[in-house]
Amino acid sequence: MSELTEEIRLPETGAVVRLTPEHKRIISLIEEGARVVDLGCGEGDLLLALKLLKGVRAEGIELSEACIQACVAKGLFSVHHGDLDEGLADYPDQSVDYVISTNTIQVLHRPMVLIREMARVGKRCIVSFPNFAHWRVRFQLLLKGRMPKTLKLPFEWHETLNIHLTTIRDFRDFCRKAGLKVLREIPLRTSPSGKCTELRFLPNLRADTAIFILEAAQGAAY
Repeated sequence: MSELTEEIRLPETGAVVRLTPEHKRIISLIEEGARVVDLGCGEGDLLLALKLLKGVRAEGIELSEACIQACVAKGLFSVHHGDLDEGLADYPDQSVDYVISTNTIQVLHRPMVLIREMARVGKRCIVSFPNFAHWRVRFQLLLKGRMPKTLKLPFEWHETLNIHLTTIRDFRDFCRKAGLKVLREIPLRTSPSGKCTELRFLPNLRADTAIFILEAAQGAAY
């Protein structure tokens, strides 16, 4: 769990969830009552927050059985076991309002398969990832000659699950090649206290995290 994660007690139920700064921003992007599928939902903190705060119809897909059990313990009974590298075959086309992937795309073996499946299934897709072009990453590579460790990339190279790290610029190209339309980019700078600021100037250099809102490009076939 990231050191930037904050424990928040939700109103009415008193449930406690652990949310990252980008989780909070994603919650603000979702309309009330939407059908949402969270890919790689972990222990279900974001899903539970969306369910209680926005009244969404919450579903999740997770590989870890331990995480699925944690979701069930939170009352999230629509979390299913699945390998995201195999796609989303159980979901019909355009059957979900939002398909969410938070810090998941870079750990997959076949990210192109998943991003196309997200666009097929979801009317909107929300993807967040750590930006590997952030200036702290560049500084550590250039001057120290070592694999970087930052607030958003906290693990040693031999411990991290990340296998396909990307930058904001690369992800734009990736979306174009995948046949997706970028509706909005939200480059974020995160302070040590966990406060997020949206950037406009030099986002690929200054943002440590990015959130993209996507949809299938007109005429795209998946």
